[in-house]
Amino acid sequence: MLAKRVARFALGTSLSLCVVPVLAQTSVTLYGIVDTSITYQNSQTTLGSTTPGHSNVRMQSGVWNGDRFGLRGVEDLGGGTQVVFVLESGFNLATGGQQFTNAMFGRQARIDLTNQSSGTFSAGRQYSSYYTMLSPWVPAYYLTGYGSHPGDLDGMDTYYRSNNAVTYTTPNLYGFTASGQYALAGVPGSLNQGSTWSAGLQYKVNGFGLAAAFWRINNSTPGGGPYGADSSVNSSGQQGVSAITNGFNQAQAQQRFAVDGGYVFNSSWDISFAYSNVQYIPGINSKFTDTAVWNTAGTVLHWKPTVALDLATGYSYTWASKANGISDAAKYHQIVLSQYYALSKRTGLYALEGFQRALGKTLGNPGTGTIINATPAIGDSFQGTPGASRSMVAVSLGIVSKF
Repeated sequence: MLAKRVARFALGTSLSLCVVPVLAQTSVTLYGIVDTSITYQNSQTTLGSTTPGHSNVRMQSGVWNGDRFGLRGVEDLGGGTQVVFVLESGFNLATGGQQFTNAMFGRQARIDLTNQSSGTFSAGRQYSSYYTMLSPWVPAYYLTGYGSHPGDLDGMDTYYRSNNAVTYTTPNLYGFTASGQYALAGVPGSLNQGSTWSAGLQYKVNGFGLAAAFWRINNSTPGGGPYGADSSVNSSGQQGVSAITNGFNQAQAQQRFAVDGGYVFNSSWDISFAYSNVQYIPGINSKFTDTAVWNTAGTVLHWKPTVALDLATGYSYTWASKANGISDAAKYHQIVLSQYYALSKRTGLYALEGFQRALGKTLGNPGTGTIINATPAIGDSFQGTPGASRSMVAVSLGIVSKF
């Protein structure tokens, strides 16, 4: 009997010793960001409208960083291999509502299998390879959503996400990293309808960086028309609709190509640039006939005069193609300033100032065939609340805290 008890004790001890190292290499982290501001806008109206608007002062959530909480789990499998999962939910601090309707983890919901030598496979709802390769030098990096190109028409902020996406990203090799993604729509009888694919290449060495990426988004509605619910890039409807793209939002497909990069002069100064070409391609049901094209070029200068203070300014110019009966195509000039003061490692105060001037013509609400004056939408912070006149001014003062 004693021998059996000793054997059982020895077996239990050995099992405990086997389990402890595994537990020690597994972690789950709760994290989040809380951000709110008071925002002034000189003239506000609704999409497709050019009637006289009104100035507005309101509380705006997630201007510097999108409000969120999330869980990040990591399990070390050994040999440089890890399993990582991310479940991230967005919310509106001003109202307590979800960022995306019927999507508890609408910001991210993915699982990764990653190895230092072999790269990373990801599956779930996630950012595109287009965005992840461009992200170190996008204008929103220092200028937040204000600094995104007008209406974020080129998807260089974190607003866009892909459902049902499978992604592979290579390990860094001599400064190069590549990534590719395919997102399934799950439409019976069609692999392409409603699908999304993107690919990008990034190069970083010392203080210099450069990236190029391509992105194709297909509408799950055959031949274009109202954006289909099965479309893989979907957040309670079509993403990125603004005064810039509103008249073309029944496209059969969207394509984006972009190049960006930057250079770090020293610990206080760095500069970045970005160029993008965006195309909204019509189908037989799209209510417009010619491919709509926008080109954008811009730059951002960042200065960090002290440990606590960050300052940045950016300018971008967007010009649309002459098509769909429009001879005086839309143009947009945008200037943004940002100031951030760190109260601690986790909490800071910020101020943002933006100005945008819209010129030329564009299409009005989809399906009407109406040509209207182009109206402004600074970055991606005013997609649903564009300016009513040719010029738009906005200012936000806020606080952000991370945990």
